[in-house]
Amino acid sequence: MKEEILQQSLGLFLKHGIREMSNQKLVELLGISTKTLYRHFKNKEGLLEEVLHLYHGKQYEMLQRLPVEQNAACLFLDVWHIAVETEYKVNKVFYEDLHYYYPELEKKVNAAIGKKFEQFFLSILHRGIEQGDFRKDFLPDVTLKSGFVLLRAAVRTDEFKRLRLSAADLLLNTIGTYTRGLCTEKGTLALDEHIQALRLSKETIMAG
Repeated sequence: MKEEILQQSLGLFLKHGIREMSNQKLVELLGISTKTLYRHFKNKEGLLEEVLHLYHGKQYEMLQRLPVEQNAACLFLDVWHIAVETEYKVNKVFYEDLHYYYPELEKKVNAAIGKKFEQFFLSILHRGIEQGDFRKDFLPDVTLKSGFVLLRAAVRTDEFKRLRLSAADLLLNTIGTYTRGLCTEKGTLALDEHIQALRLSKETIMAG
């Protein structure tokens, strides 16, 4: 029951935001009693904390399923692709509510899970530098933070959504350009082939 509540609550929070989902509205939509909710969670914040860990855990599982042996520049873009595809579907009100109403919880969860994601990204950057796919004249830590800022601007604000781009086009015109700037000639060639394959895959899906 607890797992079912978490899974369904995650979908409701991401779709409607956090503030909109009062405890009463949650139990109504979940089809459970308030007593059942509090049997598994101390309060709404406790539920939200576990929901956030579930959300980020799902993302990390997707990263771990990527073919890590592929070219580092291509893998780096694929990791961002998952982030953009996942977050592009989320109502931006969710992030606004989290930041405004639960700032301490946001910091707590980010501190708990952020390092794991950062290490995953940094390992790709360092491997790419060693193998000659990425240039050596940038600071990986600073570059990665820049990528996160770009991601948040692209998927958590209205600026890009007004352009009505698909998630794939948004990725290629923001993170794709950013990634290409890190590449050596060797890395750029591999990345361009990879992007072309992504475009063809998108066209095939749309045609089907």
